[in-house]
Amino acid sequence: MSTQDDAPQGLTEQDLAQYLLRNPGFFQRHAELLASVQLSHPHGQRAVSLQERQAEMLREKIKGLEHKLIEMIRNGQENVAIADRLHAWTLSLMLTADAAALPEVLLRELRHHFLIPAAGLRLWGLDAAHAAADYAQPVTEDLRSFAASLAQPYCGVNSGFEAVRWLGDEAAIASLALIPLRRGSAAEPFGLLLLGSPDPTRYTAEMGTEFLQRIGELAGAALTRLLPDGQAGA
Repeated sequence: MSTQDDAPQGLTEQDLAQYLLRNPGFFQRHAELLASVQLSHPHGQRAVSLQERQAEMLREKIKGLEHKLIEMIRNGQENVAIADRLHAWTLSLMLTADAAALPEVLLRELRHHFLIPAAGLRLWGLDAAHAAADYAQPVTEDLRSFAASLAQPYCGVNSGFEAVRWLGDEAAIASLALIPLRRGSAAEPFGLLLLGSPDPTRYTAEMGTEFLQRIGELAGAALTRLLPDGQAGA
């Protein structure tokens, strides 16, 4: 194709577009066209010049970038707030001197810092000194097997899970998260943490579980103090 302004007749729109891309000096040599070309305004019936249309497109692009920036800032602020709450919760566990009080502190502070309507847990294989505690009450083999099958926390609707009975008012729980508690990522679980909510959208199968997994890892590490001495450090 010729690089001069006298382009051949019969060009397609694609040919013309390619010609203008390859010849950026065209509008410099024909600056009067920028003012004389009229285009339809995207938000009305009036006609605008090519320059006005370009300015409008630029304003829309800037507005879109501003919205993305605001969303990034909002997400960043939310992440900082979550990190602060996680830090405060972790400190409460570390500052609890009485190992037997850990489950109560863990649940109370979890509900407080993360505004969780209901939370409960059960632990098994504990040291004999804790065998009579509420959190050490017997659970079925099915529940233990279920906990062992969880490679990551389960989130979804309350479909009659055995664990929901720990909370007393089963009918009030519409969605829940079930988090296995382990001594390490590869160990068999020695407990299960339940988070429940009357909001059916609070915990869904589509939500990410990375944060809940961190909660489980920290809770499991703290609660190893309740295991027999030979297992606590395993």
